[in-house]
Amino acid sequence: MSSKTDKRAKEILRLLLNQGKASVDELTSTLGTSPASIRRDLVRLESHGLVTRTHGGAMLAGSGNAVYEPFRFDASFQVREDRFAAEKQRIARAAAALIQENETIGFAAGTTTTLVARQLLHRKNIQIVTNAVNIGMELSSTARLQTMLTGGNLRWAGAFSLVGPAAIEALAVVVMDRLFLSATGVDAEHGATLIQPDEAAVFRAMARQARQIVVVADSSKVGRVSPAVVCPTNDIDLLITDNGISEEATRAFSAAGVKIMAV
Repeated sequence: MSSKTDKRAKEILRLLLNQGKASVDELTSTLGTSPASIRRDLVRLESHGLVTRTHGGAMLAGSGNAVYEPFRFDASFQVREDRFAAEKQRIARAAAALIQENETIGFAAGTTTTLVARQLLHRKNIQIVTNAVNIGMELSSTARLQTMLTGGNLRWAGAFSLVGPAAIEALAVVVMDRLFLSATGVDAEHGATLIQPDEAAVFRAMARQARQIVVVADSSKVGRVSPAVVCPTNDIDLLITDNGISEEATRAFSAAGVKIMAV
């Protein structure tokens, strides 16, 4: 996304934050650009769950509650979210379909887990446990979900991931029906891995408290190995990925007892 497009998207969100809704004509006049550009911006913002397009314009998503808006245009997070965007959206829809009412669901920080969590905005009676500040803020826009943030320290710009002893201790008192786990690498031999050891320690604590571990990762992550182990392969119950996964990798995970859902 260009800096010009990024700036325009921020201006659209700020305008909607102030007045709740706006027409394409109004946005075109205010921002001094073409209606076609505004419509493309609105399509993109809607795909990220920030706005709802209406006839001739748009309004803020989530009943006008956009307290998380400053997070969403952090450049590094946005770049990562845009990689394999279509595949991640398919993965997110498939993952969310597994979630049942009255379950307690864990979301480890990450771009794909964020997309899964966003699918729950119109659901109800689900308890959420997460170490991701952005997920907590996004889900705070609905009173139909109960969301618990672990606490902890924020150490990396754009990660929104709470880490450290406070995060790990908070997880000791919860049990999750399912944990949706992001990873920078998922390999049939080495399991799910991350780059940062501190973050991996929190993810491991989440995994220990979960009845089912579901790794959500696009196929570009499959076969990669990062330095910090989150969980071994035999702890992974289900890997949800896209249909770009190779037959060889599918066979390797199946032989290790991991179910594969390729979407």
